Amino acid sequence: MVMMISSSAFAHHGPMPKRYTCEGKDISPPLEWRGVPSGAQSLVLIADDPDAPDPAAPKRVWVHWLLYNLPVGSMGLPEAVKSLPVGTLEGLNDWPRTGYGGPCPPIGRHRYFFKLYALDVVLPDLNKPTKKMLEQAMAGHILAEAQLVGTYQKES
Repeated sequence: MVMMISSSAFAHHGPMPKRYTCEGKDISPPLEWRGVPSGAQSLVLIADDPDAPDPAAPKRVWVHWLLYNLPVGSMGLPEAVKSLPVGTLEGLNDWPRTGYGGPCPPIGRHRYFFKLYALDVVLPDLNKPTKKMLEQAMAGHILAEAQLVGTYQKES
């Protein structure tokens, strides 16, 4: 079985509802996954926007959420997750703080990637790593990956 990540709130490559953005409640969307390979020891979730600040002329990838050491037995995260699964650790997003920060694009329709990785190790406590630090720790340990893409453009 291929590892997959999805959301009941929006379709792959579909628009994200306003409630998950800075114009709404800015809460995390519900996420589900399946097909985690046997041999996986932990999961990593990275949510980012490669279209910042302007999709017509992107200059950087904006990090919205970093979670690591999610247990392989977890099947997803509920909407507006407040209590992470036991053992899950958080990294710093680009605000910089831990936790979910929803879409808030300054111009145009942006893509938001929710990337799930299955690792063959449980990572050490990296003390609120950045995305770069987390990716360095993951290097050579990725067994499978899946992604869900949502889009958003501000109404105002």
